[in-house]
Amino acid sequence: MTLFRLDSSIRREGSVTREVADSLERAWTDHHPDDAVLRRDLGADPLPSDAWPNAATAQHLPEDQQTPEQRAALALAVELADELISADAAVIAVPLYNFGISQHVKAWIDLLLTSPQLRPGGDSSPLAGHPVSLVIARGGGYGAGTPREGWDHATPYLRRIFEDVFHVDLTVVECELTLADVNPAMAELRETAAALRVRAHERAVETGRAMAQRLSSAA
Repeated sequence: MTLFRLDSSIRREGSVTREVADSLERAWTDHHPDDAVLRRDLGADPLPSDAWPNAATAQHLPEDQQTPEQRAALALAVELADELISADAAVIAVPLYNFGISQHVKAWIDLLLTSPQLRPGGDSSPLAGHPVSLVIARGGGYGAGTPREGWDHATPYLRRIFEDVFHVDLTVVECELTLADVNPAMAELRETAAALRVRAHERAVETGRAMAQRLSSAA
């Protein structure tokens, strides 16, 4: 069994998405200690900013009319898609930045959608039914009744891509109020924030264990 893990936080230390994804990965590896974890870290190693434009324009040209940059971009799109498709399960860790996803994550998704394997419009997706966990962290509160209800433009977009385009079996592990410890204006929310973080780790463990058990049963 192979687990694909995508990290995208620009922080190496103190990243909530990395910490929660660690909990999920440990629960997975408890059941699959000898199996591989395939990693891509968009925060530490961003994709080239010109890769998607080159891939998007290249796909409409015969190969002999493509530039070397376009051919390289298409090859990168295929590589990224192969990473995700070849894994038995995946965890995608994405912080909410400026009310949406970062350019690093958008570039990754755009390239996936450019690849011949995952390009929209086919009869079926090779990712259909794959167990995927989305770990998302939000610095503030975005739930119903909060001042910023509806300002989270990341989670609905990611659901649309993974559930409605790729047709994966998606589980969302959420953590809110992650900036409470460093923002004086959120001081009264620190106890709630701590409880939400504990719950996110518990949910991650439950999800990692469930994905591992499900795949073991199907093997």
